[in-house]
Amino acid sequence: MIPLVHAVTGDGVLARADFVARARRVMEALGPRGAVHVRSRVVPAARLYEIALALGGVRERTGAWVVINDRVDVAVAARASAIQLTTRSLTVADARHMAGDMPMGASAHAVDEATSAAADGADWVVVGHVYETPSHPDEPARGLDLVRQTAATVRVPVIAIGGIKPQHLDALFDAGAHGVAVISGIWGAADAERAAADYLSRYERHHGR
Repeated sequence: MIPLVHAVTGDGVLARADFVARARRVMEALGPRGAVHVRSRVVPAARLYEIALALGGVRERTGAWVVINDRVDVAVAARASAIQLTTRSLTVADARHMAGDMPMGASAHAVDEATSAAADGADWVVVGHVYETPSHPDEPARGLDLVRQTAATVRVPVIAIGGIKPQHLDALFDAGAHGVAVISGIWGAADAERAAADYLSRYERHHGR
């Protein structure tokens, strides 16, 4: 099953001295329904590899996924749970030559991009940004319609991203989202693992679990 809550990192998150410890706690809070995405534009591949290996034990114990963003080579070398391709990455088809049948997601900003990625073999698509977010201050939010239209078009799980808070989850699930990807809502919290658990609890309440 594709994880429901994706805790997506960035350069600032990875730079924290306590990142690995925080990530382990987030993975423990989410278990097999969650994933930590190791994502960076500037951290060297060797460091990303070290981080992935450091989280490997928790992955095996809890079932939480470790997803490497963009760097297919690092994901393969570290035997990560999965790969998340961005709009700047290799195509899904090209990444498959390196990664074989490793689970693979693709990011999209429009329905046609998501449709193309799914047709190429992506196992899920991340779409957004849905709500206003400081990480894209100059771009308007794409709104729930992007989630709704994508979910109605593709046959793979849709993960919504962009300014998502726990109170948004009911509307996102009603629009057809399988799960959510969160950056500041988790890593910006004083207690990241509790914040991650809050998202999962919202899913459970929505689905009557």
